[in-house]
Amino acid sequence: MMDQRLPRYEWGQAVIAAVDLYNDGSHPEAEEDQLLVVAGGPGEIVQVGQHVDSQAPVYMVDFGVAVIGCLEDEIAVEGADFCALPSLAPMPEEVPL
Repeated sequence: MMDQRLPRYEWGQAVIAAVDLYNDGSHPEAEEDQLLVVAGGPGEIVQVGQHVDSQAPVYMVDFGVAVIGCLEDEIAVEGADFCALPSLAPMPEEVPL
């Protein structure tokens, strides 16, 4: 059995979606693979739990349009420098000469 990891975030904390969040089939009112929340969308953690197999923290986040189960790498603290996250920084556009 794996040891439980302490959650990075807590109940009631304001967060944003760090990535685009799509329906994985757990929201029957939306099409599967439908975009539910765009990266940067604000939400609030309404419950914190643990994934049974991996013991990783799982967060139920109310984004207003849906309550979505998120892992730590799918959310970030609201007000964080969103572009400082390397995988989320926009690619510079080439400017024609």
